[in-house]
Amino acid sequence: MKTLDVVALVLLIVGGLNWLLVGLFQYDLVASIFGGQDAGMSRVVYVLVGLCALYSIKFIAGITERNRA
Repeated sequence: MKTLDVVALVLLIVGGLNWLLVGLFQYDLVASIFGGQDAGMSRVVYVLVGLCALYSIKFIAGITERNRA
């Protein structure tokens, strides 16, 4: 499970940095690397980042439990 947590975190960081670049410079790094926003690989990366975000919701429970102790 720890490996999946690390992979999810790394993909969330990649997604966050990509959105930072989009917001600041209107530059989509994922689309640039994989051939445009509509390219198959770009869509796969976007979906994986989104799934990792959903998976990472479970971390909220761990954070709130640590704060109670």
